Amino acid sequence: MFSHVHVGARDLNALVAFYEALLTKLGFEQMPEGNGGQAKGVGWKYPDKRWPQFYVQVPENGLPSTWGNGVQVSFLVASREEVQEIWRLSIKMGGTDEGKPGFREYASDFYAAYCRDPEGNKLCFVHAPVE
Repeated sequence: MFSHVHVGARDLNALVAFYEALLTKLGFEQMPEGNGGQAKGVGWKYPDKRWPQFYVQVPENGLPSTWGNGVQVSFLVASREEVQEIWRLSIKMGGTDEGKPGFREYASDFYAAYCRDPEGNKLCFVHAPVE
């Protein structure tokens, strides 16, 4: 479906700490090479897999990073309990609540929680059967 996702950072160290906590919980590992070195960004992927990848980086064009209105990154998780766990962790790590864990109207089995990372990027953690 997709190869990688990039999220821009104003405070790279703070955003890396936020995503390191969440992404390791979801089974990702930090890539040693990052994306242009630690000063520019950091990337994560599943062990022994090339894709998908997730990056946090300072924008290449030198302009300040901003969040996208209407943009959301959604992570598929293994269980409803994991949705709750990862959402609580995101709030503990400096994220803000955008929708507590629960079933959503999209489908009777769509269980999700929403937050914003410390820089305002919207995230969703969802458990729904994969067909």
